Amino acid sequence: MTGMSMRRSGKPAIEWPTVVLAIFCYATWFAVGLFVWPSYPIVALIVLGLVLALQSSLIHEVLHGHPTRNALVNEAFVFFPIGLVWPFRRFKAIHLRHHADERLTDPLDDPESYYKALWMHDEMPGAMKFVLKLNHTMVGRFILGPWLSSIGFFIDDARQAIAGDKAIRKAWLLHAIGVAVVVPIVIFGFGMPLWLYVLGPVWLGQSLISIRTYAEHQWSEHPEGRTIIVERSPLSFLFLNNNLHFVHHKSPTVAWYRLPKMFRERREEWLRMNNGYVYPNYLALIRSYAFKAKEPIVHPVLRRAPEPGRAFKPRVRARNVNGLGTAPVPAEPPRE
Repeated sequence: MTGMSMRRSGKPAIEWPTVVLAIFCYATWFAVGLFVWPSYPIVALIVLGLVLALQSSLIHEVLHGHPTRNALVNEAFVFFPIGLVWPFRRFKAIHLRHHADERLTDPLDDPESYYKALWMHDEMPGAMKFVLKLNHTMVGRFILGPWLSSIGFFIDDARQAIAGDKAIRKAWLLHAIGVAVVVPIVIFGFGMPLWLYVLGPVWLGQSLISIRTYAEHQWSEHPEGRTIIVERSPLSFLFLNNNLHFVHHKSPTVAWYRLPKMFRERREEWLRMNNGYVYPNYLALIRSYAFKAKEPIVHPVLRRAPEPGRAFKPRVRARNVNGLGTAPVPAEPPRE
């Protein structure tokens, strides 16, 4: 039996902790909106923001093939888009491309890289350069990050959809169906203005996630040194243990509730493998980079010169006749 077959056979048909988590997430959202919001609005807005951050982490868990072996069943667990912004299938396609570790941080090949190519940055207006400078501090990422990423993502997807990308159109159509259910519940069920829901829970939820994503990756000559480990945090549950991000990248199909044990059992090995890109907690990051950029805006090594005519063709790990190598990423994510 191959290693892959063993991993598949060792994975339970249903990961019940994740199923319970999904039920808890949506039940809390309903309960807070229906029963807490009318009497304690400030508390409700804060708790809803926490719930939306948790649901974002749940979406990340689902796109990696949890909690069942069926992709459509998994998608059903996060079809209800209470966070409003990100279509699940688009996030899935983009994030799986990001998992080509040998291309991590590349401004063109890594769709989640915060670095910019030098020549692209040089062409930006001064105001945009200033905004990006603010966005490279932790406080700036917390405040501006959700807006910059959401607006940029929407504009880019709109261009591709108009150009005829059917997969993107379908992803947004499915997302629109879900939003058409969520919005009336918020407005008429909770009695909450939509603008307040967006400026409160939606913004807060994405901002909380930005604490995790702010320093997840950095440039290193060695791919293993590009992904962070944050050893301890009271936010670990909210992030579904993705503070142990290097462990996740090395074992992307392992369920969230198994990551801490994996890390503890091989702690010294993990720290050695990722070249010591380790922080004890997020407070240490905030103390160092609340108002100071941790990384430059322009990638320090890659994409220093224009590449006219270069198509965006990220690559992922794949097997070829010579063993493990890379292959172009498909237009749509693979089926689990």
